[in-house]
Amino acid sequence: MTRVRLRRKIGHRVLNGHPWIFGNEVQDVEGDVTAGDIVLVETHDGKFVGQGYINPQSQILVRLLTRKKADVVNADFFLNRITEAWAYRQKIGYVENCRLIFGEADELPQLIIDKFNDYFVIQTLALGIDKWKPEIVMALQSVFNPKGIFERNDVPVRELEGMVQHKGFLSAPFDTNILIKENGLQFYVDVLNGQKTGYFLDQQDNRRAIQHIVKGADVLGAFCYTGTFELHAAFYGAKKVLGLDISANAIAQCERNAKLNGLDHICSFMEVNAFDVLKEWTKEGKQWDVVMLDPPSFTKTRENIQKAITGYKEINLRGMKLVKPGGFLVTSSCTNLIQPDLFMEIIQMAAKDAKRKLRQVVFQAQSADHPIVPGLENTQYLKFLIVQVM
Repeated sequence: MTRVRLRRKIGHRVLNGHPWIFGNEVQDVEGDVTAGDIVLVETHDGKFVGQGYINPQSQILVRLLTRKKADVVNADFFLNRITEAWAYRQKIGYVENCRLIFGEADELPQLIIDKFNDYFVIQTLALGIDKWKPEIVMALQSVFNPKGIFERNDVPVRELEGMVQHKGFLSAPFDTNILIKENGLQFYVDVLNGQKTGYFLDQQDNRRAIQHIVKGADVLGAFCYTGTFELHAAFYGAKKVLGLDISANAIAQCERNAKLNGLDHICSFMEVNAFDVLKEWTKEGKQWDVVMLDPPSFTKTRENIQKAITGYKEINLRGMKLVKPGGFLVTSSCTNLIQPDLFMEIIQMAAKDAKRKLRQVVFQAQSADHPIVPGLENTQYLKFLIVQVM
């Protein structure tokens, strides 16, 4: 097996548990290198570190799969990893719908698998894991005997690994509009054309957190996508709910989901640019009892982090101004480069500029089927906050 040796003075991060090995952390490579192959990683003096897949085209030269020398990376290896991940989800209560595999957090770097009832959606975001896709599919079939498996590899990050974007069936074809249940509601999941894998499972616990603050309230939801927060608000007793999104397809999905749940008499939706409309309504002095903000990620790179900070501050400032005194702001950030402490700083800056005082109600991360691993920043990406706006 090809051996990758770490440099003497660089590598403590890896030795302390991080699975990524960057090119500038490597002293030398002994043996032939074929992109995607499994290699042995050692310290500069030959001590075993782990086994992982290599890709010279990627900035991350090696991603570790295991730190056990005796492990053989084969079909059984992936079957065992998936079986262990499923056992964890079952123990913490995520059975019907869940993120079954959350990449590095489940020791399968760059692999995402979402479970929607008896259907599965896969993303293989690095060449080294993409090579094992047949074995991963075989493992899913062995453990779950699913009704269908679909891949959503239409993501630009694959091109950085020398792969093409594509999507399609990894099983016999099936109707890609799936119906799921969440917190007593039903939602259509479009695994063919929806964002990411078709549905944001990471907010499923957070959507329950609004149940008390929305009772009898006039609620505004911005960046509503398929209306999950808005429909939860209506389901939990809101008097009236208005959702905003720039996508015509998203709005159509919102209306479809509202009708499905018999909540279309409470919920209405507008196809608008939320940034512009919130600014305009702030000037007009409009206000709601509860304002919910669930914007997309503002940056994927550190170079644009200041723009992201500015964007989050601005959108939350507008949101706060639209909340009646004593009402509530529900706000999220899925930008993993904005860590929790920084997100709270941004919220405080927005409150200062809005001349509003805040009282924290809830501050939490993504649902536990997306486990957070200390030391792996990319596993702690979602920040969800509810504050009372005084």
